[in-house]
Amino acid sequence: MIYLASPYTHVDADVRESRFDAACLATSTLMRAGLSVYSPIVHSHPLVRYGLPIEWEFWQAHDCEHLRRCDEVVVLTLDGWKASRGVQAETALAIKLDLPIRYLSPLMISNLSGGDDSMSIRPFSQETSI
Repeated sequence: MIYLASPYTHVDADVRESRFDAACLATSTLMRAGLSVYSPIVHSHPLVRYGLPIEWEFWQAHDCEHLRRCDEVVVLTLDGWKASRGVQAETALAIKLDLPIRYLSPLMISNLSGGDDSMSIRPFSQETSI
């Protein structure tokens, strides 16, 4: 299973909503290609609407438990991903667990979401660390 890491926390609610939408698009695109994906943003953003906090400190243990059950990490390289404490912690844990880390650009997702069912894992960068 793929763990889709992406930035989320931001002071501007519109930025959080945009990041959620991008994570949903990436998750659905990967799933349409036949891949099993867990996205903590897709899972947690709707729950924030019911009063749960947005901060990484709240979600860290939950997200890291899911990451431990995955086979690899794919980082969605939205604006802010390099500065995201969550993404940095998730990739650090992936390195510690010796999981492959791949990087997926929003442009690639945009191109693939147009209905191309021939997607494979090959287009991802083969980097194993940041």
